[in-house]
Amino acid sequence: MAAKIKKGDKVVVLAGRDKGRSGEVVQVIPAEDRAVVRGVNLVKRHQRQTANQEGGIISKEAPIQLSNLAIADPKDGKATRVGFKTLDDGRKVRVAKRSGELIDG
Repeated sequence: MAAKIKKGDKVVVLAGRDKGRSGEVVQVIPAEDRAVVRGVNLVKRHQRQTANQEGGIISKEAPIQLSNLAIADPKDGKATRVGFKTLDDGRKVRVAKRSGELIDG
């Protein structure tokens, strides 16, 4: 099956502590059904000092379950489901179910 959420997509969080927040997908981990979204699901990590990195408490994004994410509609930025359509030139593209707008240009 084709991926519904890809790196670089704008997504909206549907559930959990960051519900309603949106951000860009930085990384997708298909084996775990998770994605890392910029500025969402931040966790604090206690980091030991190394030769090239300072120690202390750092904030970083943790992976979030794909089922808790939805693509943001290109038209209005609200959460939408994803459909697929084959164009005349044979390309298979993702389509927002909400507005019918193409997600990948």
